[in-house]
Amino acid sequence: MDLRVNTGYRDILKISLPITLAMLVPQINFITNNIFLSGLGEHELASAGLTGVYYLIFGVVGSGLSNGMQALFARRAGENKPEGIGELFYNGSWVTIFFSVAGILITYTIGAELLRLSIHNQETADKVISFLHIRIWGLPFLYLYGLRNALLVGTGKTNFLIWGTLAEALTNIFFDYGLIYGKFGMPELGFNGAAYASIIAEVTGLIVVFSVIRFQKLHTSFLLAAKRSFSWEVSRHILYRSSPLVLQYAISIITWEYFYILIEHHGARALAVSNTMRNIFGVTGIFSWAFAATTNTMVSNLIGQGRSDEVLILIRRIVIVSLSICLPLILLLNIRPEWFLGFYGMGQDFIDYAIPVLRVVSVALGLMSFSAIWLNAVTGTGNTKVNLAIEIFAIIIYVIYVWVILEYLRWSLAWGWASEIVYWVCMFTPAYLYMKSGRWKGKEI
Repeated sequence: MDLRVNTGYRDILKISLPITLAMLVPQINFITNNIFLSGLGEHELASAGLTGVYYLIFGVVGSGLSNGMQALFARRAGENKPEGIGELFYNGSWVTIFFSVAGILITYTIGAELLRLSIHNQETADKVISFLHIRIWGLPFLYLYGLRNALLVGTGKTNFLIWGTLAEALTNIFFDYGLIYGKFGMPELGFNGAAYASIIAEVTGLIVVFSVIRFQKLHTSFLLAAKRSFSWEVSRHILYRSSPLVLQYAISIITWEYFYILIEHHGARALAVSNTMRNIFGVTGIFSWAFAATTNTMVSNLIGQGRSDEVLILIRRIVIVSLSICLPLILLLNIRPEWFLGFYGMGQDFIDYAIPVLRVVSVALGLMSFSAIWLNAVTGTGNTKVNLAIEIFAIIIYVIYVWVILEYLRWSLAWGWASEIVYWVCMFTPAYLYMKSGRWKGKEI
C-alpha cells in the first residue's frame, strides 16, 4: 500500500472534500441543537453558548492530541511505514483516555466553582453547571473518535470519514428532539436533554467509525490488531509532539470562554446573539478548517517523502482553493444575513441587533480562510512549539483587546467580535513568516 501524496489540485480536493463533509454534518447537528433549545427561550439559547464553549475547551484538548497524532500518522505514511502507524495508534488511545478522565475530574471540581464565580446570573450558572455535569461524560468517546478520524485523515483515507459523522448527527438530532421536548415516548428533560442526546450521539459515532475501519480492513493494513504492550517511549513522543498543540488549543478556547463571560455581563441578548455567531463560525469555517487539516497532512507527508521544496507551492494552492470556496459564502452571509438568523425564531429585533455583528464576523471568516492554512502548515512541519508561541502571542493581544472593549469601555457587541479580526491577523503574520523563512526544513518527528 503506497500512502504517499502528491500536490495537484485534484489531490488536495480528494483529501479535503471528505473532511469538509465530515465537519459539515456535526455543525448542522450543532445548529439543530441550538434551534431546539431556542424553542425553550432566549435564556436557554444564551446558556447554550456558555456550555458549548466550556465543553469545547476539553474538546480542543482532544483536537490537539488528534492533530499531533495526525501529523505523526502522515509522516509515517510519507515514509511508507504502516507498522509505525499501528504502534502510534495503540499508544495514542491510552494517552487520550488519560486526558479524558482528567477532563471529567476537573469539571466536577474546580471547573464548576470557576463558572459559578464568573457568571453573574446565578440561574444561568446553575443551569450551565447541571448541564456540564452530564455532558462531560461524553469526553472519552469524543477523544477516541477524534483519534480514529486522525488515523483516516493522516493516512489519506478521508473518504471513510463521513459515515461516523453522519451516524452521530442523525442520532443527535433524533434524541435532541425526543429528550428536550419529550417526544417518541422519551422523558421531557428540557435543557439537559441536549446533554444526554450528545453523549448518545458520540458513542454512536465512535462505534460506526470503528466498524468502518474494521470493515475496510484498515486495522490489518496498519497492523492495528497486532498484539502490543504500552510503550512509555512512544507515548512520550506523542505527548512531546501533541502537548504544545493541546496547550495552544486549550488556551485559545479558554480565552473564548472568557470572552463569552464578558459578553454575559452585557445581558442575555448579547450572549444569545454571540451563540448564533459561533454557529456561523462553525458552518462557514468548516471549509477553512478542512483545508487546514489537509495542509497539516499533506505538508507532513511531503516532508516524509523528502520533497520539502514543494511545500510552499502546495500551501499556495490550498489557499487558492480555500478562498475560492469561502469568499462566495461570506458574500452570501452579507447579502442575506436574515436567512441564517431567522432560523432561530427570535424575532426581528433579535435579527436587527445581530446583523452588524455578523458583518464584522464575516471579515474575520475571510481572514481565517487562509490564516488557518498557514498555521496548520507549521503543525505539519512537526515544530509544534512554534504553534504554541504563535498562539500565546495572539492570545495576549486578544485578551487585552476584549477586556478594554467589552469591560472597560463597554462598547457594542460588534466591536467585541472585532477581536476575531485582531486574533487572525496575529495568527497569520508569524506563521507566514516562519514558513517563508525555511527554518522548518530538516525537522524530524
